[in-house]
Amino acid sequence: MWPRGLAKEDVKIDLWLKEIAPSNELRKWFGHESEKWSEFKTRYFEELNRNSILVERLMNEVNERPVIFLYSSKEERFNNAVALKEYIEGRQ
Repeated sequence: MWPRGLAKEDVKIDLWLKEIAPSNELRKWFGHESEKWSEFKTRYFEELNRNSILVERLMNEVNERPVIFLYSSKEERFNNAVALKEYIEGRQ
């Protein structure tokens, strides 16, 4: 999902890997409920493990230049960008 409050034409983005986001089913199940955070990350990391092509593409980007993870949630601590950052850092 595109981050709230950002118009696509106003933001200069080199690459948007929207397919690396959590599945709709997982995202809806989680609902940004903090008590589900640990299980959300487990399930999301499993999805990422099955999506090795996009993960490798992201890893290449991270290794070449600074990367900004955008998210659409109002929740700053429990969102897919935080989980994705943790996943990527765990692979370096």
